[in-house]
Amino acid sequence: KMYLLGDIGNTEIKICLVNSNYKILKKIILKTNSISYKYLDYNFSFFLKYSTKIQKILFSSVVPIAFKKIKLLISKKFKKKVFELKEININNFIQTKVNKKQVGSDRIANTIGAINNKENFIVVDFGTATTFDVIIKNKYLGGIIAPGINLSLKTLSKKAYLIPKINFSKVKKVIGTNTSSAVKSGFFWGYCGLINNIIKLISRETNKSYKIILTGGLSHLFKNSLNVKTLIKKDLTIYGLYKLLNNNN
Repeated sequence: KMYLLGDIGNTEIKICLVNSNYKILKKIILKTNSISYKYLDYNFSFFLKYSTKIQKILFSSVVPIAFKKIKLLISKKFKKKVFELKEININNFIQTKVNKKQVGSDRIANTIGAINNKENFIVVDFGTATTFDVIIKNKYLGGIIAPGINLSLKTLSKKAYLIPKINFSKVKKVIGTNTSSAVKSGFFWGYCGLINNIIKLISRETNKSYKIILTGGLSHLFKNSLNVKTLIKKDLTIYGLYKLLNNNN
């Protein structure tokens, strides 16, 4: 029994072939803005040989046009139904008073991936936006959306004539000695401050303590630089989709 699971984000698309024990057998990452039928056809060729073994196909998506193209290709090639997370009943997994239509399906998948009905979690996802989602036992409270690191970096170098393109990385020193190190420090320590403060404010507002899960591409850079202990779960969105399918059979 296999599942084809995908997360369509604003910057990239992650697609995984997963078995029933949640072993990722194959993972591909595509650029969202490059999506074309030819590009998809080429990249999906590996998955095609498993088409008879793939039982269900589920995606989370915040880019409807990209999901539409992928759905069309998979329906033609695999002759199987392709579902988007918001088409699936998630009431067995999470209780919430938040309007689910207003929450990205990647964030719902992250919540399902994290939730265990016993503990409280804050999920920090470093994507195109930096998002925070608050979970108290089996309740999803809502979250926070802040600017994404790479998006902000690109915008700065695009708008500020003398600031070059910079690859984000962890820094030890706060005071930069040139433009590059000054920008890196501003972003790294600035985001540490933003994350620490939002976690502190969530704890104060809810009067609860939380386990902190970091996910998304840049999560590992912050593991030991925050004021709180953190867990890194890189493929949390995919795990949430898996949990949803595996418990809905």
